[in-house]
Amino acid sequence: MKKASGKKKTKRGRWTKDDSQLSLLALPTFVWYVLFSYLPMFGVVIAFKNYRIFPGKGFLYNLIHSDWSGFGNFVYMFKSNSFALLLRNTILYNVVFVILGILIPVTLAIMLSLIHGKVKSKIYQTCMFFPHFLSWVVVSYFVFSFLSADKGIFNQILETLGREPVQWYMEAKYWPFILIFMKMWKGVGYGTVVYLACITGVDTTYYEAAVIDGATKWKQVKYITIPFLKPIIIMMFILSIGGIFSSDFGLFYQVTRGIPASLYNVSSTIDTYIYNAIRSNSPIGMTSATSLLQSVACCFTILFANWIVKKVDDEYAII
Repeated sequence: MKKASGKKKTKRGRWTKDDSQLSLLALPTFVWYVLFSYLPMFGVVIAFKNYRIFPGKGFLYNLIHSDWSGFGNFVYMFKSNSFALLLRNTILYNVVFVILGILIPVTLAIMLSLIHGKVKSKIYQTCMFFPHFLSWVVVSYFVFSFLSADKGIFNQILETLGREPVQWYMEAKYWPFILIFMKMWKGVGYGTVVYLACITGVDTTYYEAAVIDGATKWKQVKYITIPFLKPIIIMMFILSIGGIFSSDFGLFYQVTRGIPASLYNVSSTIDTYIYNAIRSNSPIGMTSATSLLQSVACCFTILFANWIVKKVDDEYAII
């Protein structure tokens, strides 16, 4: 006797008018991805070649007729005197950015959610979110107006207090703090809005029940708000940790006004190195190798972070 079959498998019908309309809507996005995301990936071949320019020939001709170098470009990069410095700055800054980029926005979001006046909450939220829309180029001029050696606001305050003015762009010891502060100033508002949106989605009956049970504000935050924020915190952490080998180019290059020699040890990262190498006469194969290695490292990092999260709690993994 044949067993009764479960749910009948829905058969896929013929191509319908809706399918055609949806395909036409998706066509521009598909073309965009092909042109700007997949075709440029062919350029990774340059990292394995001694790219030469033959006069009068195009890019493909030059690429095809250039000699293969194997992993020579990667070896040269590892032997570079500045590689350890670039790697140290990139990773350490990102570790600080990841930690503070979660702690500060979560704290501010919880504080904003506890404010009873909606108008005040909106004003604070808008003030924190506004820097996110500013370009680093614009921000760099703001920073210069504060740190300029002769007309900077900070030096004017120091002179008023009877202190000697500081050559801010010549003193490397201040810049780790300045860069971290600027990164937080610009990005905290965006993260706060994300976490605040998650908090507003929490069912208010949980808080009402907690109040009836006599729970204080801190206990409400600890046992209701933070557990609800846990999935989004983990997701933001995985996404942030995936970029630990890349850096915010605008922050490090524009705010320092092109990374002067006096600030090279504290503000140069892998991205600024690639940019400066492209502007100079460095072989394009080596810069391509550096960029390719950076992308591969970021990919493995995000997969590793997701694997750890999956081991701890499979529910919170994003892949």
